[in-house]
Amino acid sequence: MTSRKLISLVSGILILAVLLPILLSIYLAHRKAEQAFHNELNEFANHALMRTGQVIDDAISAVDDINRFKDPTCSHAHAEAMRRTALEYRNVQEVMLEKDNRILCSSLESFAYNERLGEPDRIGEHGFSAWYTTPPIPGFKRKMIFIGKAPHIALVDPMSFIDVLPFGSYTLNIAMVGLGKNELIATNSTYISDDWRKPLAQGAEEFQSDNNIYVIRRDDNLGLAMIAWASVEPLTEAWYQQLYIWLPVGLIISFVTGWFLLRVLRRLLSPQNRLMDAIKNHELRVVYQPIVNLESGESVGAEALIRWQQQDGTMLTPDVFIPLAEHTGLVTQLTEQVIELIFLELGEWLHQHPDYHISVNLGTRDVRSLHILEVIIPYLSRYSVKPGQIAFEITERGFADPKVTAPIIAQYREAGHAIYIDDFGTGYSSLSYLQDLDVDILKIDKSFVDAIGYKNITPHIIEMANSLGILMVAEGIETPVQATWLRTQGVQYGQGWLFSKALPKDKFIEWVANYSARG
Repeated sequence: MTSRKLISLVSGILILAVLLPILLSIYLAHRKAEQAFHNELNEFANHALMRTGQVIDDAISAVDDINRFKDPTCSHAHAEAMRRTALEYRNVQEVMLEKDNRILCSSLESFAYNERLGEPDRIGEHGFSAWYTTPPIPGFKRKMIFIGKAPHIALVDPMSFIDVLPFGSYTLNIAMVGLGKNELIATNSTYISDDWRKPLAQGAEEFQSDNNIYVIRRDDNLGLAMIAWASVEPLTEAWYQQLYIWLPVGLIISFVTGWFLLRVLRRLLSPQNRLMDAIKNHELRVVYQPIVNLESGESVGAEALIRWQQQDGTMLTPDVFIPLAEHTGLVTQLTEQVIELIFLELGEWLHQHPDYHISVNLGTRDVRSLHILEVIIPYLSRYSVKPGQIAFEITERGFADPKVTAPIIAQYREAGHAIYIDDFGTGYSSLSYLQDLDVDILKIDKSFVDAIGYKNITPHIIEMANSLGILMVAEGIETPVQATWLRTQGVQYGQGWLFSKALPKDKFIEWVANYSARG
């Protein structure tokens, strides 16, 4: 994954982490408001249906009571009994006597007799019948509901069935419908459209029409349905009220989540963690910079240089990440992986070419213990490679604390490994300090090689090294003139683009074969 894609991914995660809690809070606010709205409608409809059952039970009890009268003959005593029954049951407006589906008399003195009722809308248990949609009869200005069992009938005002107080803070409407004929019986609204007919016939429990939300509750035993509805405008207001509660919660969660995720992502994307992942995922590669004998022109080995391969295929050079590895304590893990790669790639080749060597750069932490020496011993044994074929390059900083490092370096040399001092003259050491360094080879930095022909200290370094019997490798040789001058001054070895750039394993092996053949 390229850096740009990684940044895009991180940005997307952060945006999602920030927006998701806010969007979720808005959704929850709407959901809560909608749920509360529907709950009130459902409760209102259920309560109305329960009220309907209570009213019908009241009417049935009234009919049972008057049916106990011994002489139902419309006599004065009978009329008084019917009036008492109507007064006793508050949901019953009138009690009548019927025979052969005709009304014979009523507790109302002004009632006209012999009116025909017609067929009941519902015949229930225990012989009770109900007339929900009977047209108004003389003596009543509006339709009444008849609940009866021969020979008496109780009259109930339809509004008694829907006499339910709404629980919400907004207007709730209710209507009672007979299921048998799908006919409106009673409503507390001045207007109700016919939009309910199709959903009722289809068995729907909720629907929305003309900015109103409807809830339908049925009682098939009674043959009745209650339809409750309300405008959606209060739902919007309730949503805003819920938003005042949930949005701050979402903002807080968004802030905390974003802050936490940002810290995690910063840590994951930190150079240290990227380097740790590179080591773990074996993203590091080794290339080999050939070293040539300046006198004979023969190849004698190479310096192993570590490269960090990025996801896009590019390579990072050591000057970019080695300081980070030194600072974070990862340099020893890098060295271990370099040694592993050297033997995996060139172990067999070194065994077959005992006159060649590979030099490995050690970090300042590496020369404070014998750990790397312990790491390399099993590889030498496994591939039958001589210790002298692996040399170690140490910068001047590695010698900065001789009390600690000198005994360690001495044991590396005793084990048979040559010690190079790398980048001599660019760090802490002076020329006089050279005689105190326990090294086998001195590497002349490229900056001194580039200055050949100008007034510089390169001849003095060469002279002192020769006087001390220390071999030299000149770095960064790019022209034949530089190579000739160094050779005549007594420098034994060189490396640089004049001979070859740093090469991967296969190309390095091919280069050695071809270069030796030319030599």
